[in-house]
Amino acid sequence: MDKIELSSIDKYSDMALEMIMTNGPKLILAIIVLLIGLRIIGGISKLLNKAFEKKKVDETLRPFILSMVTILLKVMLFVSVASMIGIETTSFVAIIGAAGLAVGLALQGTLANFAGGVLILLFKPYRVGDLIDAQGHFGHVIEIQIFVTKLNTPEGKIAIIPNGAISNGSLTNLSLLNQLRVDLTIGISYDSDIRKAKDMLMEIMTSNPKVLKDPAPLVAVSELADSSVNLAVRPWATPDDYWDVYFETLEKGKIALDEANITIPFPQRDVHMITT
Repeated sequence: MDKIELSSIDKYSDMALEMIMTNGPKLILAIIVLLIGLRIIGGISKLLNKAFEKKKVDETLRPFILSMVTILLKVMLFVSVASMIGIETTSFVAIIGAAGLAVGLALQGTLANFAGGVLILLFKPYRVGDLIDAQGHFGHVIEIQIFVTKLNTPEGKIAIIPNGAISNGSLTNLSLLNQLRVDLTIGISYDSDIRKAKDMLMEIMTSNPKVLKDPAPLVAVSELADSSVNLAVRPWATPDDYWDVYFETLEKGKIALDEANITIPFPQRDVHMITT
């Protein structure tokens, strides 16, 4: 009995020794490759981070790109190490691919917003503080996140817009040139002095410190309407002063024209009473 047990132990010892002699070098080499690979991936991550800092890539975007690159490199490393020690990786890679496809389809909208956020943070069509008009929303940008952009609208509301929609749609950045034209139309009667009205409106704009000197403001006859001569009043202002210039020009223009007895016509209707 003892001889049988000893022979079995010897048999298993020989098998183990044979496996170690056969697979040991592969296992040791795989461990070395794994350790060196992890060190290289760490170095690549640090180099990328320094490159992002040098290029002034947005701080919100850096962690996401670094994480994605690191995860991708580690998966490739582990698959390579597994194949070195004799593990069949074909089915493993197929499973990863199928899982990635399923996750991608399930998160299609989220991934589109993520991709849009990456494009916005990289190419910077607008920045925090800019006045933009996008996807039917108008307001100042208060925050750019990786998935959404938040606007503060003139009504005091917070509009949250998916980045995928912004990156794939039209966008108007009203702060890019730091100047906006204020479009006003003021009508005067046909009996009024056009030159005098134009001079008074021009004086109101040029005396307002919030109206830009360059481009210069403009007053011109834009239309001979049914009951009025319409004057196009075009001052320029910065985005922050836009509404102040708009309201002040209208108010001061009305007061000045009234004081000069220049009539601003309004709709009137004559009613004739016929008695029988």
